[in-house]
Amino acid sequence: MIRQALPQHGSFEHAVAAVRAHLDSLLPGLALQRAAEINEAAGIVAREFEQIEILHSHSVIRKRPKWYFGPRSTDLHWPAVKGFLLNDKKWHEEDVHGIDDASNEVVSLLENPRDPARSQFSCRGLVVGHVQSGKTANMTAVIAKALDTGYDTVIVLAGLTNKLRHQTQLRLYSDLVRRNPLNWQVLTSNEVDRDFRAPAQGGFLSHSDKAQLGVIKKNVSPLGELRKAIRETFPAVLQQLRVLVIDDECDQASVNSARGELDMTAINQRIRELLTLLPAATYVGYTATPFANVLINPYRVDGQDLDDLYPRDFITALPKSDKYFGTERLFGKTPVDPEDIQPDEEGLDMIRDVPEEDEAGLQPRSRRERDAFQPAMTPSLEAAILYFLACCAARRVRGHAGQHMTMLVHTSAYVRAHERVAALIQGWVDVHRKDLVDPASEIGSRLERAWLGEQGKLPDDLTDAAPVTIEEIFHYLPQVLECIEFPVENGASDDRIDYSGKPKTYIVVGGSILARGLTLEGLMVSYFLRTANQYDTLLQMGRWFGYRHGYEDLPRIWMPRDLKLRFRALAAVEQEIRDDIEQYRLRDLTPMDLAVRIRAIPGMAITAANKMRAARRCAVSYWGTHRQTFRFAHKDTGILEKNWGAGSELVSRIEALGLRDPDAEERKLWRNVPKSSIRRFLESYVVESSHSDLLPAMLLPFIDGTDQRLSTWNVGIVESSRGHKSDTPLGTIGVVNTVNRARLKDAMGMADIKALMSRRDVLFDCGDEVRGNGSWDELKEARLEAVGQIPLLLLYPIAKDSQAETGSKARVPLDAVHDVLGIGIIFPGSVTEGGNFVSVDLQLLSAEELAAIEEEESAQAEAAGV
Repeated sequence: MIRQALPQHGSFEHAVAAVRAHLDSLLPGLALQRAAEINEAAGIVAREFEQIEILHSHSVIRKRPKWYFGPRSTDLHWPAVKGFLLNDKKWHEEDVHGIDDASNEVVSLLENPRDPARSQFSCRGLVVGHVQSGKTANMTAVIAKALDTGYDTVIVLAGLTNKLRHQTQLRLYSDLVRRNPLNWQVLTSNEVDRDFRAPAQGGFLSHSDKAQLGVIKKNVSPLGELRKAIRETFPAVLQQLRVLVIDDECDQASVNSARGELDMTAINQRIRELLTLLPAATYVGYTATPFANVLINPYRVDGQDLDDLYPRDFITALPKSDKYFGTERLFGKTPVDPEDIQPDEEGLDMIRDVPEEDEAGLQPRSRRERDAFQPAMTPSLEAAILYFLACCAARRVRGHAGQHMTMLVHTSAYVRAHERVAALIQGWVDVHRKDLVDPASEIGSRLERAWLGEQGKLPDDLTDAAPVTIEEIFHYLPQVLECIEFPVENGASDDRIDYSGKPKTYIVVGGSILARGLTLEGLMVSYFLRTANQYDTLLQMGRWFGYRHGYEDLPRIWMPRDLKLRFRALAAVEQEIRDDIEQYRLRDLTPMDLAVRIRAIPGMAITAANKMRAARRCAVSYWGTHRQTFRFAHKDTGILEKNWGAGSELVSRIEALGLRDPDAEERKLWRNVPKSSIRRFLESYVVESSHSDLLPAMLLPFIDGTDQRLSTWNVGIVESSRGHKSDTPLGTIGVVNTVNRARLKDAMGMADIKALMSRRDVLFDCGDEVRGNGSWDELKEARLEAVGQIPLLLLYPIAKDSQAETGSKARVPLDAVHDVLGIGIIFPGSVTEGGNFVSVDLQLLSAEELAAIEEEESAQAEAAGV
């Protein structure tokens, strides 16, 4: 009650007095009877508003004076939003606390709006979240707290379409404006097709007695209207304004994608002009895919009047909740110890394969075929529909009848295909309506098999919800079929999703508009065929990422195997970006020092080529990193024998040189190996082509540098006491104990073991006194202290018949034609040091890949009506 009273009563003491008065109005003397409880509650709330030390634990920042120390009891907007989340939306206390902490960090990095020494300022920042991870909730909290600290105007740049702008407008209106409706001037309409227009009487910004909010579509016309309104605002008023500009999905359209450095795209130019016109403004971009933003040129080019949008002042990587379903949780993460893989490292068993023949039945092969193409119901699509219907019934059993439920079908970029696939699905459901509710029918039997076949495949502790029987499923199926709808969501459709009003049960068919920003409420099943050749587009298409409170066990995704492999590789890329941000934070560097490395995945561009002008040449450094092979041509006898032979020659040579460490006891370790021997081995060893960072063309020029730290190496052979002997001797030292590395079951054309090295391997050449616990970086620091600046090459003899752990659902036996030799390299130094860099041209896409991207862009243009 005290929390709820705070925004209306202006001070902590007045809020407590109001609560006492309210209790006495209910029953005279009640406040006195409850005095102890009131005092205890007052103490709890008071502690919430004590000044706190905000640790920038997720940010790389430009140093500036500290000015924000958390919310105060006299704040108007954040206490109201917090109370709404807790009391109306029924968020868990820990989730609200997480939003509170994360938004504190962001707000503390904004420019101080009340600094008397600075009447003008310009600040640029970037907030990196995860797809469907609650960025809007963080954004709402940041806006509320920024207004409480002295900002008075908020401009939110929200999406390229009316639908996306409208979604953000309604969310901010509900969560923010309606908490204190008398304290707002809302500049944009809640209607879907209404965007910002400059008022006829001149500058809208002349009203400074209320918080002002405009949610504006990222199109040239509305941004031009905003520019006009700012220009027509009285200069004296403009000087007083403190403006926060939030750019939602800032990697889309905001980044300059013109061909020439000075030829800015229209939207990018409009945003940069706006920031120039505002004397005191902080610009914060929000994105889950920062690939384009970190490739912006941070420096002004000669002849250019406008700054670009590089986040020169701060970059913050938002933490994610344990309840979030993201790339690592769904597709697996790199094991800490490949000898002892934990179930949570393999990814949840939620992905189902779509065979090639099913793709052909649902997707026109080229643009030329799209007009005549007619889709057909396929076994995998039917299984997905049956499972979704069962899920809708299960959620009704669990008491979720008042919530939205959605299935996504995303088979093509073409508008005509969307209409035909939606008609196919609706027709199939209509034809089978009677049989779907009959357990004795053939289709009813298939639905039962679809539901029961998905039970018991996930960890028991994934959800607190009770299991649902098939009898309960059939009891609620008539309700599901009565309310199911089949909207089409693309730039040309009229029958589109609308989550306002009563709860909806949808099977949504859509295209590119679903690939960014648009939230599908209650998403449980995704059937996904369409591929993208860019990291940012592929990640944003993952509408299935997010939170699934109360139905964590139900989501399933149908997709082709090659698409699953791309997402799995992308999970590692996404984590590497966040790891790099963390390293720069730990080493106290600024965003202007930041050079985020983005690993190349064969066949994929990082982002659109015209957004990568500042990255035509990419600086690659190996200092402070560890590199490993984990993909192998396990059926190519020639390559496997060649690699084993290269290892045999290296071991025989350094053994003959007398470099074996006599104190290494049972370990096979050689010290002070000359660089020439290492180089000869790396020249002979054949790396699988997807390991671009270990290919000779990239790695050898770095090793050939003049840095003396690379002049001598340590070399070790990692063996397992439980492994059997290798079939073939490894040079003059004879047979060796092999390690066990099973492969992922769905890798195509190669063996993907996901991880070769264990963390403890970092300490292979250290004495026993150095402990093997801690993170990769902590262990590398410990190794540096123990052995100094010496690189380490590790050889891993892998048993050709390596077996999967009992009960593993993600792995199968390696089944190689020869024992495999893997390699791991640990480089000394720091990931943030300059050192000797190697400039490498970005890999050009093939003609086929370029054609695929051009076709995709053409389809998106068609969907947008261009």
